[in-house]
Amino acid sequence: MLAIIGGSGLTQLSILDVSRRLAVRTPYGEPSGALTFGRIAGEDVVFLARHGYGHTIPPHEVNYRANIWALKEQKVEGVVSVTSVGGIRADMQPGVVAVPHQIIDYTWGRKNTYFEGGEQPVTHIDFTEPYSAPLRRRIIDAARACGEPVVENAVYAATQGPRLETAAEINRIERDGVDVVGMTGMPEAALAREAELNYATIAVVANFAAGRGDSLHAIRMEDIEQVLQQSLARVRRIIEKLASRA
Repeated sequence: MLAIIGGSGLTQLSILDVSRRLAVRTPYGEPSGALTFGRIAGEDVVFLARHGYGHTIPPHEVNYRANIWALKEQKVEGVVSVTSVGGIRADMQPGVVAVPHQIIDYTWGRKNTYFEGGEQPVTHIDFTEPYSAPLRRRIIDAARACGEPVVENAVYAATQGPRLETAAEINRIERDGVDVVGMTGMPEAALAREAELNYATIAVVANFAAGRGDSLHAIRMEDIEQVLQQSLARVRRIIEKLASRA
């Protein structure tokens, strides 16, 4: 069964033929909302809205540990994260859909591991390649199969939020080699690796990052929703094709 974590603009998955919802508790507290089960293209899928179904949980307060644990308990075979980002690289314009291959973590203070506490052994996970290569390939192949162009490689920066970045901060992280910037990629990706779940991200460029393009002096928040709605329609087509090829 495939799991989809929806980000900003994707609090519901309209292509999901819903069969049931399940409220769960985990050793790490409650996830962002009930798990929604159903079928897409005849295949079983579970959906979770990262920010809650009313989009009320900011990025720094998401219970990432509970979210990933809840999906792990359902024995999902892969987790596809959908997230909105700001574009830094010149070709990362609003409306572009990308499948990141690397990540840099600028967050702080978030509960970011399952391996803590006096009874836990010291455990290090390999995170050289933070996303599942086979799942990334499946997403890219699904996009091609339904005629949706995607950028196949991008370095994702996870920042703390909830505020957006300054132009100087974007300059700094661009020098670090970053292509797109968001607020929810970590610790979600690392927790999925700890839980031994295949994990990959579909990133929707909602706006130019601060100091870039039409965000040179300010980011127009009113423009973001329109871009997201148009782009997420494309993401839904990719997910539908991905599910049908599961």
